[in-house]
Amino acid sequence: MKCMNIGKSTWEWGTRTYIMGILNVTPDSFSDGGKYTDIDAAVKHALHMQAEGADIIDVGGESTRPGSVPVTEEEEKRRVIPVIEELVKVLDIPISVDTYRAGTAELALKAGASMINDVWGLKYDPEMASLAADRGVCVCIMHNRSKGPVYDNLIEDMIAELSESIEIAKKSGIKDEKIIIDPGIGLGFAKTSEHNLMIMRNLDRFKKLGYPLLLAASRKRFIGEVLGLDVNDRIEGTLAVTAAGIMKGVDMVRVHDVLENKRVAKMMDSMVR
Repeated sequence: MKCMNIGKSTWEWGTRTYIMGILNVTPDSFSDGGKYTDIDAAVKHALHMQAEGADIIDVGGESTRPGSVPVTEEEEKRRVIPVIEELVKVLDIPISVDTYRAGTAELALKAGASMINDVWGLKYDPEMASLAADRGVCVCIMHNRSKGPVYDNLIEDMIAELSESIEIAKKSGIKDEKIIIDPGIGLGFAKTSEHNLMIMRNLDRFKKLGYPLLLAASRKRFIGEVLGLDVNDRIEGTLAVTAAGIMKGVDMVRVHDVLENKRVAKMMDSMVR
């Protein structure tokens, strides 16, 4: 059993599934864009997710949905930092910052965040890995690629590219016990719906890399395509993905609907752990 300290919390991987609550402070995220751009609304929602059983809140200031327009680093900071500054005053659980920019991450850590969730797997900003190492914080390394969803062999290519990110982390001084990996489900991360279903069937392959595994598939397009449902009608599909992920060894799920996923995770944990 491996332990990881995130903020003041100690996580014991393998004992249960941890829940990461999504807090998008963006006007254009695919599911909840515009709902939490106001600081008071963001804080209220974070407190609600904590009450429902979230173990960590992931705050992001830039949408990664397909076709979204990238924001400047200054705009990302303007959205994210004031929210984190308020959250640390009221939350009992740690805060993660969802960014691939070291400048934003550095200010977020100063404001009180305890983890970096990098959707570019430390490959976008050359300063990100050294920042995480210097601060001694946990980092979630997600698989992503700029060359699009064309693979020679999907799973093998992903494992190789994730291994490159892990090597960047280790060479920069990030300790093994500070690393979480994420296969990067979603069209915005260079995977088609068919790819995403294949990844779900092969999640156990990623576990063999030896790191805690985060699954971030909540309400995503592949669920909607399978079920023929709009984004806000995908809760049952998301719960099915959560259950399947836990059966394949997932350690944490990043979700919009905390209470429902928490219940599914607790039930699954009682059967498979």
